[in-house]
Amino acid sequence: MMRQVITATDMGCSVTVMKRHAPAVSPQGRLSLRIDLPGGRVGPGRVRLLEAIAEHGSISAAGRALGISYRRAWEMVDGFGKLAGAPVVRTRPGGTHGGGAELTELGRALVADYRAIEAAADRAVRPLLVAMAGRTRPPEDAPAPQPCPATDTVGASSVGEGTVGEGTSPR
Repeated sequence: MMRQVITATDMGCSVTVMKRHAPAVSPQGRLSLRIDLPGGRVGPGRVRLLEAIAEHGSISAAGRALGISYRRAWEMVDGFGKLAGAPVVRTRPGGTHGGGAELTELGRALVADYRAIEAAADRAVRPLLVAMAGRTRPPEDAPAPQPCPATDTVGASSVGEGTVGEGTSPR
């Protein structure tokens, strides 16, 4: 895995840019970000989980969709809330009519911030990433190279509306 650290000193954080091989990677490569903030890290896993919670309306359904346990999903949500200093997900207790979960306003804002940073970083490094991909050999079973889709929509968020509230712990 190749890593390049870009430090935003005026913001007091660093962004780690990682290019990884994965089956869904375009022939030009893709960018994956982990942002190191003074209080902790924000990366694609936590952000994908919040997006899945918004989509499925449940922490357990989001975990199933991503192939992670409810416990791990809850720990990720709880850790993100601790990093943010407030809940990023609001839960409703289960029962006959079922429970559920939705992102708080803060959770939606953090997802949007991450996706905007990701889109800006992708636009900034796209020529370098294409050049790097051109210097490497694709796997034998890789599909024929196709033009890379526009990255202007990467920052768009699929996160729905919700209300700010307190999260509850499954403990």
